[in-house]
Amino acid sequence: MKQIISISLGPSSQDYEFETEFLGQNFNIKRFGTDGDMDKAARMLLDWDDEADAMGLGNIKFPKTIGPMHSAQQNAEKIKKLTSTFQTPVTMGSALRNVAFEWSLRFIQFKFGNYFNNAKVLFLSGLDQHIIAKVMSEYTENLTFADPVLENGIPKFLNSIKDLKLYAGGIHEVLHWVPSKRFSSSVMPLRAWNEYIIRKAMQKANIIAVPYFNFFRYLEKATLEELGGKTIITSTAYDDRIDFLKAAGVDVVIDTTPKILERVVGHNVLEALILAALGRNRDQVRADDLLEIISEQKMDPRIVYPSGEPKRVNRFAFVIHPLSQEYFKKVDSIEILSKVSPPVFMDAVEKVMAYSPPMIYSKVTGIKSPTGVEVEGWLITVGGTPREMLAHSPEFTYKRLLQAARTAKRLGAQILGLGAFTKVVGDAGVTVAKKADIPVTTGNSYSASGALWAAADAVRRMGLIKVEKGKKIEAKTMVFGATGAIGSVCCRLLAKAFKEVCMVGRNPAKLLALKESILQEDPDVNVRISTNPDKFLKDMDLIVTATSGAGKAILDIMKVKPGCVITDVARPLDLSPEDVAKRPDVLVIESGEIELPGNPEMKNIGLPPKVAYACLAETIVLALEGRFEVFTIGRDIEWEKVREIYKMGLKHGMKLAAISGVNGVFADEDIDRVRELALAAL
Repeated sequence: MKQIISISLGPSSQDYEFETEFLGQNFNIKRFGTDGDMDKAARMLLDWDDEADAMGLGNIKFPKTIGPMHSAQQNAEKIKKLTSTFQTPVTMGSALRNVAFEWSLRFIQFKFGNYFNNAKVLFLSGLDQHIIAKVMSEYTENLTFADPVLENGIPKFLNSIKDLKLYAGGIHEVLHWVPSKRFSSSVMPLRAWNEYIIRKAMQKANIIAVPYFNFFRYLEKATLEELGGKTIITSTAYDDRIDFLKAAGVDVVIDTTPKILERVVGHNVLEALILAALGRNRDQVRADDLLEIISEQKMDPRIVYPSGEPKRVNRFAFVIHPLSQEYFKKVDSIEILSKVSPPVFMDAVEKVMAYSPPMIYSKVTGIKSPTGVEVEGWLITVGGTPREMLAHSPEFTYKRLLQAARTAKRLGAQILGLGAFTKVVGDAGVTVAKKADIPVTTGNSYSASGALWAAADAVRRMGLIKVEKGKKIEAKTMVFGATGAIGSVCCRLLAKAFKEVCMVGRNPAKLLALKESILQEDPDVNVRISTNPDKFLKDMDLIVTATSGAGKAILDIMKVKPGCVITDVARPLDLSPEDVAKRPDVLVIESGEIELPGNPEMKNIGLPPKVAYACLAETIVLALEGRFEVFTIGRDIEWEKVREIYKMGLKHGMKLAAISGVNGVFADEDIDRVRELALAAL
């Protein structure tokens, strides 16, 4: 049986001894703590030389991998020189540690899918964890380094790898802020201020990287407010550290030290184990050898969920905007002034607000999938109404949407959704998606899915159309805005379910192209096209309006057949409450809103609790799935994506919300009343 000795500068109260098997060989492992006594550690190393097969030296501050030589590196050189005369290989575990740092992040990013994308990461010591920071910078630019604050008492943070390198080299401008002892101790409560900004930085971060050395000192002032719901990256997380993090409400602990033995041991023990198993000296083991062993032995990073349940929280942002002047009146001061001012006052407010920068309207929390994944997000508002957006060039709106994208990135959002008219302007999100630093989706795939989901439910509840399983429905449907992003995919899906589809649009050439495309997919459907729908309206059983008319009247509801179901997908709505009131024998529903899983909390967006517009729901579904990608942009939606987002939504607990109209949710008796009036009229 081979002997592994770990001599640690840590407390002797944590000594242990156990036997294990590794690479087909048996080992006895002993740990001796010296309570910080370096001379005692040196004597013990001498005592065990020739007695052990390999020795590890633990609880030593590792030399930094960035910047000039300093005390920790000098100590490491002294230790290396001391142990060079030993017969037994001695290691601090630095080779395995450096490989494990990089491997841990890449493994988790791959296994869990986009885990670190655009995360807000706080490094309490970027100099000690430079390797982790370097890898993390491949996945996110939201990096914050607290080294100036904690090392030199400078109340400033670093925000990039480049800044960290300059700081490590002693040439970063922040070092000019080093306070004098007199200034820091008597003139200002600088220490209290630094503690405050560190706490605020922890609160804002999604992930906090805490070095192994001085672990508790780094976190001694941290409470549930700073650590609750966070992910902690550290190494060799002993039970007392896990217990501390659990009490502080931490969700996830990523331990870069693999746990392949019955208990948690440091990198020095694991590397000594490898040296003894291979029968080599420290200098004879290369990074490639370590990678091979890590792979073969499945020495993956250790992921601990202190609460006992797996936890993952992804993040999204969604852009909203006022649909009319009435939305500005929700601000008390504007409402009061609008009552005593001439109409031009609200016109002026509308124009001014169009130039306002994006603002955070609401934080969104409490959304949880049945799979266990959670999301949080932000609703970001831009000030332009549809009328103002149409009054300017598309570039005017693009500029504000890109500002919103930058805000979303700073907040840590991993995907951005465009709502209402922002996804209609210009090229329907293509330019914004190209220029934004985070993925963008318009939500149109789920809007189309939700519209037809709601239409199908409404048709079923009305009971006026006969539906036979496996057969196309003997009914006539019409789509307004047929060549638009949502309208075109609605046409394609309706063609698969109904015998006849009438497509209405303003561009005859686009209508002809769409018709040919649909007939190639479904040659047995009767497709009609028109720029003037009035002659067909009286025969339609189902109508979908998906225009970008900014609230302008697009159909004469008085010409619609009694019992017709109209699904209004447009925002602003294509049909006004006054139009709807003219035809109590027609069922007009406001597209398909989605009921979100969990217990969502956000400010009022004009919908019942837990309910979201389908375009917002698409952004949330993609966040729950970890699909941080450009999913739906442009005016040509792939119907396969409509089907895909529908299936993803079901997976994550999305439901069709109660169908509603201009006067709120339709109860069964409301629909019965519409049906009775329709039958009487027919």
